[in-house]
Amino acid sequence: MQLRLITVGQKMPAWVEAGYHEYAKRFPRDFKLELVEVTAAKRSKNSDLEKIKQQEGKAILDKISSSDWVVALDVLGKSWSTPDLAKQIEHWQQHHPSIVLLVGGPEGLSSECLQRANQKWSLSALTFPHPLVRVVIAESLYRAWSVTVNHPYHRE
Repeated sequence: MQLRLITVGQKMPAWVEAGYHEYAKRFPRDFKLELVEVTAAKRSKNSDLEKIKQQEGKAILDKISSSDWVVALDVLGKSWSTPDLAKQIEHWQQHHPSIVLLVGGPEGLSSECLQRANQKWSLSALTFPHPLVRVVIAESLYRAWSVTVNHPYHRE
């Protein structure tokens, strides 16, 4: 199964890069997590934030193929426990060979990205800085994957 994490933003702080790569490298070859970064639009105090969100959304959608199963990270999405996410992973492995996870910029995902999504996932009711979300997603996916293969990483 191929997992792609499409995120807005580049040139992350070293701790974000290190945290993300620490978990991404742990996955086996047949369950690879790939990071795809989309350039964040320049923002100023007079920027049209809705227009920026639409531009970033178009750039995200350009990276998605019609056969991809798309999961948008959205505060209004469904919350999953680790066992729930493990069940999602098993379902994806059986039915969807290519999974794409979308993380928007500071203003979130465009309405077009949310409409394209097959599922919406909420990490929390809290708002997280989008660089931190990369690390949280990588660790959460690794933890849930470990449940699916009875790896001792996750303990209950």
